[in-house]
Amino acid sequence: MTDEEKLRGYLRRATAELVEARRQLARATAAATEPIAIVGMACRFPGGVESPEDLWELVVTGGDAITEFPTDRGWDLAGLYDPDPDAVGKCYVRHGGFLRGAADFDAAFFGISPREALAMDPQQRLLLEVGWEAFERAGIDPTSLDGERVGVFTGIMYGDYALASAAVPRTAAALEGHLALGSAGSVASGRISYQLGLQGPAVTVDTACSSSLVAVHLACQSLRSGESTLALAGGATVMSTPTNFIEFSRQRGFSRDGRCRSFSDSADGTGWGEGVGLLVLERLSDAVAAGRSVLGVVRGSAVNQDGASNGLTAPSGVAQERVLRAALGAAGVGADGLDVVEGHGTGTRLGDPIEVGALVSVFGGARAGGSPLLLGSVKSNIGHTQAAAGVAGVIKMVLAMGHGAVPGSLHAGVPSSRVEWGAGVKLVREAEPWPVTGRPRRAGVSSFGISGTNAHVIVEQAPEVVSGGVPAGDVGVVPWVVSARSEASLERQVERLREVASGGDSRAVDVGFSLVSSRGVAGHRAVLLAGSEVAGGAGCVEVARGVAGSGGLGFVFSGQGSVRVGAGRGLYEGFPVFAGVLDEVCGVLDGLLGDVLVGWVVRCGV
Repeated sequence: MTDEEKLRGYLRRATAELVEARRQLARATAAATEPIAIVGMACRFPGGVESPEDLWELVVTGGDAITEFPTDRGWDLAGLYDPDPDAVGKCYVRHGGFLRGAADFDAAFFGISPREALAMDPQQRLLLEVGWEAFERAGIDPTSLDGERVGVFTGIMYGDYALASAAVPRTAAALEGHLALGSAGSVASGRISYQLGLQGPAVTVDTACSSSLVAVHLACQSLRSGESTLALAGGATVMSTPTNFIEFSRQRGFSRDGRCRSFSDSADGTGWGEGVGLLVLERLSDAVAAGRSVLGVVRGSAVNQDGASNGLTAPSGVAQERVLRAALGAAGVGADGLDVVEGHGTGTRLGDPIEVGALVSVFGGARAGGSPLLLGSVKSNIGHTQAAAGVAGVIKMVLAMGHGAVPGSLHAGVPSSRVEWGAGVKLVREAEPWPVTGRPRRAGVSSFGISGTNAHVIVEQAPEVVSGGVPAGDVGVVPWVVSARSEASLERQVERLREVASGGDSRAVDVGFSLVSSRGVAGHRAVLLAGSEVAGGAGCVEVARGVAGSGGLGFVFSGQGSVRVGAGRGLYEGFPVFAGVLDEVCGVLDGLLGDVLVGWVVRCGV
């Protein structure tokens, strides 16, 4: 081989290696920046909000969920309040956003003993229930995830339930052996993984008010790196004691009536709230391949810290600018690429103007002479839900993009006079249509922790995905199969399905498919019939109820086709799986039975 031939061979190999290196780099870059699909959402918030649909109804109608202190937590309400902000051991507010029935928990459903359940912080209990529901709402049977690399990322900032329990000697003695785990922050995420057998990371985050948004950021990183194939992310806040009301009263940080007047000239302090919100996240390519219903997309996110600013708890405008620019860079979006920002907006005289100033600095110049960036905050409806605040904003924005509307912020009659509103940022005080831009709807969500940890997440309208589902049309009668772990729970589910059927806004076949494909199977069961041929198409009828025993499921065809000619034809023509199995069985038996098989098929009505 001549030197020239050797050189040509070397160049060919080098060229091939360079092409392969570029391919690998392109794949790595694509994986590191892949959009993350939001395929499920579940929540509990003040005002009786028990679902994302409830939250949307609250914000779009301008609902105010702030109430007086709850009477079911054993707080000394008469001795707690004092209008003097310097009164030791007192608080000068008696309103906030509280969860109804925060102590309620179906321990038997999760196989947890009453004693252990009582030792569990309500935040752990609610995360379990809402996490289960989030997977079901994503069309995923939670029991099918055992052994999978599913990550759990939860934000928690309170641990006062254990202190309250330990303060009562008889209660503390009864809960010994369970109280430590029941109050451990790490177990808030770990318990979900344990219950469902999830083997991805289980991480509990405490960055104070930005905890849930930081959890979402970490979950997206875990998915993009391949560490997790699916992730549950969000946060929870339940105030078991009034301790933090007392603490913040000493700092004079509250609005007198417990309401957040986000970005308003009348802002006079924040108002505490409670809540739980969880998202089911998946790489967009995986979600599309699995046929999931994509609710929205996380395009990019960023987290940073104030560092040595003008005070430990004081916000830093410079740091907020940095986190906004970093999130835009991660999303590959310019400053003119957002339509709305769901602001932190705690309603304080110091924090709100700093936040708007950062928004103006980042977005104002790019929007000069164009449509302003719209700004609002769900805190004006439900209060500052602290470790659940960021995820509340994400859920609100996903819903707003889906409905094509931007809800107005409450208590904002006059925008803050400490802000330069004319520089490309507009406070939304009344609901208005989402801006039409010719590109996907896009929003930013901000969350800033009192510890100085800032987070910003950019969410985008769900892409149009071709569905491989059942085509629309008259499907006649569809069975709705429902199960539960107790007779009372079964009855509640049956009643909810009756409400769905009477509402007439859901396709019977979609409900039937979801019931059998995305929910675990329990012992107490019922079957309802729904569809266009049942109750005029506006209801459902229960046809069976009982407790399942051991064994599998089988279909028995009695051979009475002569009673109803063609009884099996509808099944054969409408359900490919049934048709395929019947064809397979007939193919096997054809050579064995001959004309006998033909007669059997005819009698079955096929």
